[in-house]
Amino acid sequence: MLYLHGPGGIGKSMLLRRFAAEARAAGREVLEVDGRITEPTPQAFEEEAGAVLTGERVVLLIDTFERCQGLEGWLRDRFLTRLPAGALVVIAGRQAPEAGWTSDPGWATLMRTVALRNLTPDEAAAFLNNRGVPQRTHDALLAFTGGHPLGLALAAAVAIQDEESTGDWEPSRDVIETLLPQLIGEVPSPIHRRALEVCAHAYVTTETLLRAVLGDAAVSTFAWLRGLPFVESSRHGLFPHDVVRAALEADLRWRDPDGFAELHSRLRRHLFDRIRTVPESGMLSAVGEFFYLYRTDRYISDFNSWRGDGEVVLHPCDPEEHTAVIDLTTKVEGPESAALARFWLDRQPDTFRVYRSTRSGEIVGFSTWLRQTEPYGEDVDPVVAAAWKHARSTAALRDGEHLAVSRFHVPGLAGGGQPKISPVEDLHQWRFVAEVVRAGPRLGWSYLAIRAVEFWHPYATSLGLVPIDDRPRIGDVTYVLFALDWRTQPLWAWAEQKTRLMLSNSVAGAPDEASPSGGPAELTVLSRPEFEAAVRDALRKLRTPEKLTANPLARSRLTVEQGAALRDVLIQAVEALAEELGGEKYHRAVATTYLRGATTQEGAAARLGLPFGTYRRHLVGGVERLCDALWRQEIHGTAPGGHRSS
Repeated sequence: MLYLHGPGGIGKSMLLRRFAAEARAAGREVLEVDGRITEPTPQAFEEEAGAVLTGERVVLLIDTFERCQGLEGWLRDRFLTRLPAGALVVIAGRQAPEAGWTSDPGWATLMRTVALRNLTPDEAAAFLNNRGVPQRTHDALLAFTGGHPLGLALAAAVAIQDEESTGDWEPSRDVIETLLPQLIGEVPSPIHRRALEVCAHAYVTTETLLRAVLGDAAVSTFAWLRGLPFVESSRHGLFPHDVVRAALEADLRWRDPDGFAELHSRLRRHLFDRIRTVPESGMLSAVGEFFYLYRTDRYISDFNSWRGDGEVVLHPCDPEEHTAVIDLTTKVEGPESAALARFWLDRQPDTFRVYRSTRSGEIVGFSTWLRQTEPYGEDVDPVVAAAWKHARSTAALRDGEHLAVSRFHVPGLAGGGQPKISPVEDLHQWRFVAEVVRAGPRLGWSYLAIRAVEFWHPYATSLGLVPIDDRPRIGDVTYVLFALDWRTQPLWAWAEQKTRLMLSNSVAGAPDEASPSGGPAELTVLSRPEFEAAVRDALRKLRTPEKLTANPLARSRLTVEQGAALRDVLIQAVEALAEELGGEKYHRAVATTYLRGATTQEGAAARLGLPFGTYRRHLVGGVERLCDALWRQEIHGTAPGGHRSS
C-alpha cells in the first residue's frame, strides 16, 4: 500500500490518474473510489470497493480520503486485511496517516508513506520552461504561486498570453480574472456559465439540482459539465476540483454579486426542501449539504468539523441500548442527569437517537428531541420546567401547537474535558436543524439545552437562537437554554435571515471582508437586565448621537438586522407608544423627557402641566413599555407598533 498526503491542488488526483493509466497498461484491473462522494460508512464503502476482494491483480485507488477519514481504522483493521495477496492499494488525502498504521508491525512491512509538497524552484522552473513561459516572468510567477502545482499551471497559462509581461509581473485583479477562462476554455452560453456556477457552489451537482436553477436546460448542461476536464463524475453527481471550485465562486462573487445572491437563494430553497422531504436516514446528510452553502460563514466553518465523516452513524435507540445510554450520561453529566435520561427513556424512547462508532461499534453519543403539547415532566426535569416557564411567560402556545426541547447532547464534554468540535457534535447540531425543519408549522418554541455555554454561545446566536434567563442546574452541571419562537420567525424566514447575514458580508466587495476572522460581524446578545440597562443608557444619550456608538445595542439584532441607527430605532419605539391602548400619557412623558429637550425631570413635569409624582409614574411606566417593546423586537424581530422589521 502507498499512502499519499498533501494539501489541496498539490497533484494527488493527477498522480492517481497516472497510476490508473499505468496499471491498466500493465493489464491490471483498476477500481477507483473518491471519498468526497462515497458515503462515509463501512457499508457504502464496501459496496463501492468490494470488487477488490475477489481479484489478486486488482489495483484500488482511494482519492480525497480526508472526506471519509473516520473510516481509517475500519479500513486498516477490517477491510484491507481481507484483500488477496497481490492486490495494490493507493490512498491519497490531505491528512497524514494516523499512528495505527506505522505502529502495526504487519502494516509497517506493507506500506509506504509519501508526503507531496510544492514543486522545488528547479522543478517549477522546468515546468515553466516546458510550458513556454517567458523567462523574465519566472521569478514573479514562482513568488505568486510558491510552487503550488495547480496555481502554477493557472498562472503560467496567463503569463504565456501576456506578451508584455516583465520581471515585475504580479497578479492584478484583471490577471486573476483571466485564470478562469484559461482554465475552463470558452463557455458556450450564459446558461452553461450558470451551470458552472451551480457546480462551484453546491456540494455535488445532479440534473435535479440543475433543474431547480436552469429548468429544461438541465439535461444538456449536465452532459456538458460531465465532459469538462476539471469536473469529476461519480454515482452521486458532479463536482469540480477544490481549487477550481474556489476560483469559480470567487469570480462570481466579485463579478456579479447580485447573480451570486440569486444563485445561492435558488439552491438554498431546493436543499432546504430536501431536508423536509428525504427519509429520516438521509436527513442529516441533507442538512450537511444545506450547510455547505454557508461554508464561508465563520461560525459554520468553525463549529463544524467537516472531517472524520463516517466515524459515527445515527440510528434510533433500541431497548437493549438503554443501559449504555444511561451509563454514558452518568460518565459525562453525572448520576442526577442519568436518572433523568432513564425517566425519558421509559416514557419517550422514540425521541432518542444514538451515535455509534463505525470503527468500534460502540455508542459514542446520543441526543433527545422531546416534543410536547403539555408540560409533562416539568415537575421532574428542571430543563423542561425552565422551557415551559419561559414559553408561558413570553408567548404561550396556542391550541394545536407544541414546543420541542433538544434535551441531551452527550458527549459534549467527554470525561470532563474541554469542549471541542467533533463528528458527534456535527450530528447533534444537524439533528436540531433537521428536526426543526421537519416539525411543520405547528412548532411553537424550540429549546436547545447546552453545557459549556461560553464555547457554544457564538454559534447558537449566529443561528438566531437567544438564551433565556433561567439557568437550570442538575447535579454539578448548569445548562443554558437557547430559545426561538418559530411563530414569530417562521422556518423560511429563519433561512432567509441566515442568508441575508451571510450575503451582506460576503457579497459586497470581496468575500467576507466584514470581519478579520472571515465571517459575518458578530452580534451582541444581551440578557434581559443588560438589555434594559442599555436602553435606559441610550435614552439618556439620545441628544448626543455620537455617544450611542459605544452602546451595546448598536451591535445587537435590534439595529443590525434592520440596518438602522440606534437613535432611529429608539425614536420609532418612543413614537409607537402613542399607538398603544392607553399609551398616550406614557408617550408624552417619555418624548418630553428624552426627545423634546427638557433638561430636568422637574422641567419636563412642568412642561406637561403634571404633578411631579404623576409625571414620574407615567415616565417609569413608559420606559418599561418601551423596554418591553424593544425586547420583543430584539427577540422576535417585531418592530414597535406590531410591524415586522425589514
